[in-house]
Amino acid sequence: MSAMAAGVVLPTAMSMADKAMAATPKKGGTLRIGSGHGSTTDSMDPGTYENGFSLGMGFMYGNCLTEVSNTGELIPELAESFESADAKTWVFKLRKGVEFHNGKTLTAEDVIATYAHHRGEESKSAAKGLLTAVTDIRADGDDTVVFELSAPNADFPYIVSDYHLIILPSKDGKVDPLAGIGTGGYVIQTFEPGVKVIGTRNPNYWKEGRAHFDEVQILSIVDVTARQNALMGGDVDLIDRVDPKTVNLLGRNPAIDILETTGTLHYTFPMRLDVPPFDNYDLRMALKLAVKRQELVDKILLGHGALGNDHPISPATSFYAPDIPQREFDRDKAMHHYKKSGHSGKIQLSTSDAAFAGAVDAAQLIAASAAECGIEIEVVREPKDGYWSNVWNKKGWCACYWGGRPTADWMFSAAYVADTEWNDTAWKDTPAAKEFNDLVVKARAELDNAKRAAMYKRCQELIRDDGGALVPMFANYIMGVSKKLMHDDAVAANWELDGGKAHERWWFG
Repeated sequence: MSAMAAGVVLPTAMSMADKAMAATPKKGGTLRIGSGHGSTTDSMDPGTYENGFSLGMGFMYGNCLTEVSNTGELIPELAESFESADAKTWVFKLRKGVEFHNGKTLTAEDVIATYAHHRGEESKSAAKGLLTAVTDIRADGDDTVVFELSAPNADFPYIVSDYHLIILPSKDGKVDPLAGIGTGGYVIQTFEPGVKVIGTRNPNYWKEGRAHFDEVQILSIVDVTARQNALMGGDVDLIDRVDPKTVNLLGRNPAIDILETTGTLHYTFPMRLDVPPFDNYDLRMALKLAVKRQELVDKILLGHGALGNDHPISPATSFYAPDIPQREFDRDKAMHHYKKSGHSGKIQLSTSDAAFAGAVDAAQLIAASAAECGIEIEVVREPKDGYWSNVWNKKGWCACYWGGRPTADWMFSAAYVADTEWNDTAWKDTPAAKEFNDLVVKARAELDNAKRAAMYKRCQELIRDDGGALVPMFANYIMGVSKKLMHDDAVAANWELDGGKAHERWWFG
């Protein structure tokens, strides 16, 4: 019997207009995806993947040990099975006969070498923080990998589905992270950072009933108007990040369907505690209280989303705490905290629509509501290209989005624990942050779900009340889809574009 927590089933697609989706998948054609992500600083190294373009590229050519299916369930992928008696020692049996694009057969050594790339002392991998609990990885024959953890973690099989952790072929115990060689449904032919990636169908793909297209092109079209025009003009077949402002206009095109999924996507304005004045608790609290959240949901998302409460856990995530009071705009309290902070003068908020559609407008709305509280915010428009490498995780206050993660522990480990590369609030050293980091470790090891729920509720409260995360809204994924495209009834909501795997799961009718 596997010692696993109850599986988290993520919400699937809400609707798609009258499509005959029960049709048998057909092979052929070139799928052109217009992605609202991508940067000239993107790399083939999976440890560096930081946006939807690179996520889609990784899933184009690679597979992980497990995956979140289109129905939202965690299922084996390159692993045939996984089990544990105590949630501390996890045994993954690999599928036999799986080949990499270079002809090498998948073995346990490839898994070990891949994980070593992310875990190494010099590693800058974004997945490094997720793997800190792993104390040892060893092979038990060619087709079995054993992970030893420092403490029990019932969620560990979810962790190995992370898009950074696609398995690469090893040679002499090492992988080449820049080679772009994997076991996935498509073989990379062209990669131009910030421009496009092109792959052709892998004739030896091990996964039955998947990877139907002859060729897949992911094109970086960061400008939302250009992206939507490309879909309306027939230059692409599928786009992500449709602007809520123009979704109705796009949906009136007879050749296009609108596909909307709801899950864990949230829009944030992280304040870095290592950049003054955001090291000041009262200033952070003043800014959180100076935001009209419903106005942002109404005017930026046009209702395609829900209120955020300054923590990253959505109702779609395990251990969401529904009884934490919803933070609202409070002019008097905001003024009180701002006065107490001792700050005066302008506060810069860096933003760009590269963060999310409407991010500039959202920043201006925040500035307007803050002005009602006597707080002056200067909205700084940053260039779209290079935003993720030059602004996010560097400047004191900026706009950001998070796709969310399937479990609370994973979300905390990705963005909030002290040792993750992606702690974009630098919330590490306050007493509340230290309590949070301690609780995350304890909750991960706790197999009693009631006790675990209490710990995770406290974690959400600590982030909400002390952390640098301003999380005003959860947004639906809105995609524009050519009516020529077909897919299963269920569409994953863990990431856009069917969990980032539309190129593997969909087909032309």
